[in-house]
Amino acid sequence: MIDRTSPDDLMSLASDMQVGAVLVLEDDPGDVEALLADRVRTVPRLRRKLITTPFGCGRPVWVDDAEFDLARHVSRTTCPAPGDEAALLDIASALVIRPLPRSAPLWSATLVTGLAEGRAALILVFHHVLSDGIGGLAVLANLVDGAPHTETAAFPAPAPSRRELAADAWLRPPRRVSLPRLQWPARGARCSLNQPTGPRRRQTMVRTSVSRLHAAAHRCAGTVNDALLTAVTGALGTVLARRGDHVSELVVSVPVSTRRATTAARLGNSTGVMPVALPIGGDFSARLTRIAAITRSHKKSAVSATPVFRALKALGAQDWFMNHQRMVQTFVTNVHGPDRPLRLGGTPVVGLIPLSATTGNVTVAFAALSYVDTCTVTVVADPDHVPDLADLTEALQAEFDLL
Repeated sequence: MIDRTSPDDLMSLASDMQVGAVLVLEDDPGDVEALLADRVRTVPRLRRKLITTPFGCGRPVWVDDAEFDLARHVSRTTCPAPGDEAALLDIASALVIRPLPRSAPLWSATLVTGLAEGRAALILVFHHVLSDGIGGLAVLANLVDGAPHTETAAFPAPAPSRRELAADAWLRPPRRVSLPRLQWPARGARCSLNQPTGPRRRQTMVRTSVSRLHAAAHRCAGTVNDALLTAVTGALGTVLARRGDHVSELVVSVPVSTRRATTAARLGNSTGVMPVALPIGGDFSARLTRIAAITRSHKKSAVSATPVFRALKALGAQDWFMNHQRMVQTFVTNVHGPDRPLRLGGTPVVGLIPLSATTGNVTVAFAALSYVDTCTVTVVADPDHVPDLADLTEALQAEFDLL
């Protein structure tokens, strides 16, 4: 079977974004290289590279990397003093923006030792074309302890011939997608959140209780995601007011997955986008009630942005659009992670931290990932355009504390 990219994968490839997660470990798991060498065999794309196809042979395909070498993907580093979470996030931020070589499978794993309290961390990074957040959870499930036994095919499998690629491209039935009418909000008000970003990124994080988020959302007829959006918009409103940006609402892009689960053998991207104009002021409960009503009215309008990206790319306007658009002012992603504690090599995983990046002229974005009853939200920003990142992080924590 030919492992071909989907149209949604192409959009992720065009945006050239890398994502990942940090597994905070109770202590050093030991020989993590041997552990990963055994477990990556159960995730086909971790040993496959992405190649373009000849003219007339369809979208790019994933093929087994006959020269796969785990040493090219797994490394170790020691966290500088004081070994706290801020120092760990500095390492993770540098790794998630370092381009992965296209000549090899698009992922890396870095074991960080020297953390406070004798802890360690495993930083996993992969290119978004490899998978979306739901697929990332499937990869994680195969790398930690207790993964179900999976039969692996002989490796490496020969790459498909040009004839096989052409036949697959022409005979593969087109994917029929019924796209609802996209309710795109009016162009967002001008504010300092939209500026062309540079090469640097910084990440901070806050934590809150999933059960408390759920309870607050339930009181206002909303979801956990609505409560998250309420906290984010409130924090941004606080910081924008201090900057002298007086806006009443922000356009937030929220990815919507079209699947609830997948397996490590079926990765890739399957998401739509839901841009919503959300209020940033007022009482927390009132704002949450209003945001819940807004998202309910938009959920059926989530649509793939792939056709837009393909058209922009064909016109050679993709980069210009990304660096000048004012239709979206921030991104907020939310993935429901494992409900039960994990172990890696027998070592307890005591925390999961999501990693993401901003693109284009969006200077700050938010990524949430739950683990058992803890929701960790990372704030990723261009530090040259968000010098008040510490204030934003503090404001976000204050919003969650209002719960």
